[in-house]
Amino acid sequence: MIAEITLAKAGEIARVLFSIVGRYFLLAGVFYFIFYVWKNHKFWYAKIQQRYPENKHILREISYSMLSVLIFGVIIILTIVAGQKGYTRVYNNIHQYGYFYFFFSIILMIFLHDAYFYWTHRLMHWKPLFRIAHKTHHLFLNPTPFAAYAFHPMEAVIEVGIIPLIAFVMPYHPVALMIFTIYSLLLNVMGHLGFEIFPKGFASHWLLKWHNTSTHHNMHHRLTKCNYGLYFNIWDRLMKTNHPGYEQSFDDVTEKREQGKLLPQGELEKIRG
Repeated sequence: MIAEITLAKAGEIARVLFSIVGRYFLLAGVFYFIFYVWKNHKFWYAKIQQRYPENKHILREISYSMLSVLIFGVIIILTIVAGQKGYTRVYNNIHQYGYFYFFFSIILMIFLHDAYFYWTHRLMHWKPLFRIAHKTHHLFLNPTPFAAYAFHPMEAVIEVGIIPLIAFVMPYHPVALMIFTIYSLLLNVMGHLGFEIFPKGFASHWLLKWHNTSTHHNMHHRLTKCNYGLYFNIWDRLMKTNHPGYEQSFDDVTEKREQGKLLPQGELEKIRG
């Protein structure tokens, strides 16, 4: 019986880790392939920083991300075990709270995480914590999608902390939590894309400006003390932590992209190295 339980737990652990690794490589890999490999010549003028990172930096992004994935897996497995023992607020019958709450809970998770990320992110820019942990993420000045999970172990623990927070604070269905985590990874990958995909005027539009862009987070990697938000531009605008040149920088990138300029292939290869 003990052996069966051990094998069952080992199988569950393997499933969770495989799921996290699979999502990371699938989403980050697809965006990397499209923008950095397949049609990099066509998309060059959508590149926020007009240079490619060296391969050694990309490999370092992946290395740190794999370490983060292991940490995420441990925390998520512990949260699952806590739920099995009745300590969290997980429920499995979707009719217990209904479909309205099911979809509302996903939205609530997103806004809760956006606030959590902003304030923990600002905390990690406190000099002692920045030197110990967050400086690692800022090694990637010109990030690619693989930087989405490229954290110091301490920061990885803080990042995944949103999962137990949700689990212990609010009723949640496992499928709702899964949708939230996929959305979170997708937006994280897009934030580190290094290319701007939103239309011109997006960052200054009266409604759309409340959503973040790849340009917004790219500026944070380069300039450090600004643009702390994740999904939305709400907290940065409220706390006046947007870089003053953010909207203009966004417009500059999108205008250049829309001009449809093409760099000669030979020059592009030299830049890429």
